[in-house]
Amino acid sequence: MRAKTEARHLLAGILLWTSGAAFAGAAAVTGHVSVAGPNGAARPGGEVNVVFWLTPLGDRVTPRPTTPNASRPQLIQKNKVFEPHVLVVQVGSVVDFPNRDPFFHNVFSLFDGKRFDLGLYEAGSTRGVRFDRAGICYIFCNIHPQMSAIVVVVDTPYFAVSDGRGEVVIPHVPAGRYQGNLWEEHCAPKTLQEFSPEITVREGGATLGSVRLRESDAPVTAHLNKYGKKYDPDVFTSPIYLKP
Repeated sequence: MRAKTEARHLLAGILLWTSGAAFAGAAAVTGHVSVAGPNGAARPGGEVNVVFWLTPLGDRVTPRPTTPNASRPQLIQKNKVFEPHVLVVQVGSVVDFPNRDPFFHNVFSLFDGKRFDLGLYEAGSTRGVRFDRAGICYIFCNIHPQMSAIVVVVDTPYFAVSDGRGEVVIPHVPAGRYQGNLWEEHCAPKTLQEFSPEITVREGGATLGSVRLRESDAPVTAHLNKYGKKYDPDVFTSPIYLKP
């Protein structure tokens, strides 16, 4: 028993040492983003939830070490809203979908990023999904049409989401060459593809610069349910969906 305990302590020490070694020489990549409406006017709150990620180029770059016993990412259902609205995960991650409302939900996605249907599940329960390939996955509830979220799945550990001031910080990026990428919910694909700078990260860090985006003026249409049909308004008053 003592030998096993000592072995565990030795392994923990090795993990801490290797994590520190992997972080050595790593630096933050920072930037700032602003989002304007289709007419070019500033959009209040538009700087939130812009996703940035760095794809390594050239020589292999040391991956960011994982944190032991790290909790799995979550998209929480509460007050008929997904929280957060935008979630970024690395390929292979499992995302939990806890239901914290006092009624049923049915989370689903029909997009190529990950197609799944969790079925009906009750208050207080959780179901999970493994996102096994890169892509943009739009998430809905088959009962409540106002509920939506996006899971951005990237094949790199170096990513960040902009905050309310439009600030972006991608931490612990090892020295090397990277291609910058971004995604924003209301921008046209062409606008997003125009941002593809090559960034060289050195010991002192690097910058993405100041990025300005403009939303698309294309109309946003309501989504359909998981059967490809319009939502039935009568379903919301059914007792099965309202009981705790």
